[in-house]
Amino acid sequence: MIPFRALRDCLDGAIPGVVSTCAPDGTPNVAYMSQGQYVDSQHLALSYQFFNRTRQNILANPHAILGLIHPQTAQQYRVRLTYERTETAGPIFESMKAKLAGIASHTGMSGVFRLLGSDLYRIDQVEVVPGTTLPAPVPAVDYLPALRACMERLPATPDAESLLDTLLDGLERHFGIEHALVMMLDPGRARLYTVASRGYATSGVGSEIQVGDGVIGVAARERVPIRISHMTSEYAYGLAMREGAAPGLPPDTEIPFPGLAAPGSQLAVPIPGVREPLGVLFVESPTEMRFSHADEDALVALVAQVGALFRLFLAELELGEEAQPMVEKEPHPSGTPLRVRRFASNDSVFLGDDYLIKGVAGNILWTLLQDHQALGRTQFSNRELRADPRVRLPDQSDNLEARLVLLHRRLAERQACVQLEKTGRGRFRLVVCRPLELEDMDLGMA
Repeated sequence: MIPFRALRDCLDGAIPGVVSTCAPDGTPNVAYMSQGQYVDSQHLALSYQFFNRTRQNILANPHAILGLIHPQTAQQYRVRLTYERTETAGPIFESMKAKLAGIASHTGMSGVFRLLGSDLYRIDQVEVVPGTTLPAPVPAVDYLPALRACMERLPATPDAESLLDTLLDGLERHFGIEHALVMMLDPGRARLYTVASRGYATSGVGSEIQVGDGVIGVAARERVPIRISHMTSEYAYGLAMREGAAPGLPPDTEIPFPGLAAPGSQLAVPIPGVREPLGVLFVESPTEMRFSHADEDALVALVAQVGALFRLFLAELELGEEAQPMVEKEPHPSGTPLRVRRFASNDSVFLGDDYLIKGVAGNILWTLLQDHQALGRTQFSNRELRADPRVRLPDQSDNLEARLVLLHRRLAERQACVQLEKTGRGRFRLVVCRPLELEDMDLGMA
């Protein structure tokens, strides 16, 4: 029996495969494979970039032979294929498009290598070609024990914020992945926002990207892992993405994305939700060919557990006891009043002249501050926020817990005079150390 895992390694592109086809008149043609992708035990895909002799032959005669060499053992394989169809959109196409961009950039062919389609082939037979081989090297990571170690710790976490920290800690400790971050999906705005990161000079918490942008955005849109083994500017993220300052809109409300300036390898894995992904786990490395199929498999399994636990935390919070609205006896803030501005155009909040947060998280903070200013409140619960119309949570996939994690971390990172402290399941306390002057900028301009 042929190990199909070996075919996956052969298709990673370290050693190009050779495709043999035949014209209707019997004339053979041999060409190098630009890119291949393992689909399942019965199918693989080859990239279609040019209407060349190989393409002409396949359309006329759907049978092909693919010669592959394992990049580590030098074992050779002969794979007999039958062409079935070409896909020009969808998960397989997008994954191959991203990988091809990396290959093209690596080989100086960015202006030439453009994916036109993914040709799907049925695997009819796989033969081992006799010859001298090398022993398989010992992998740097023993994946099953590493996966087990990470998965054992995750269920012991008490809340969503601890869950994300434990995930990133486990990746560094057991998988040797030093650069990683988690982005959560805001389906109403079709954007992802960073809630946790490791290994970067700045955390980037609150930075955003559009769904469909780069490997992270494509992974979220297509709901499949996207892995790139070579640096490509087409799928890189700018370190200072900012909005244009249109009249009436607040100034710079974009937080720099914390990604590596020159990544050699990237892997984005969607965190599964019910209707759409909860978010994306993103790992990268300055080293090319850093992430293998084994890394991808392990991270897919890991985030499946993360997604299930995250949804469990949300369900438990719905059942948690709700704090009753009341006026608490808290020390009266002292010092110079701080001007807090809110722009309703994008729900952004500024502490003094410094941008803090926007979107739903900004709306949450503004609601808390309004109740604190008007009623003296400091104790709040997730359940009451979810029911508060001022917060304007989306109808589906509101993911309130992730937005509170984002807000808590942004306030802590900025060492702001306003902080959030967890006081129990689904409860938290608003800590205000200075008098506040709230100013709704859109009302002021009306």
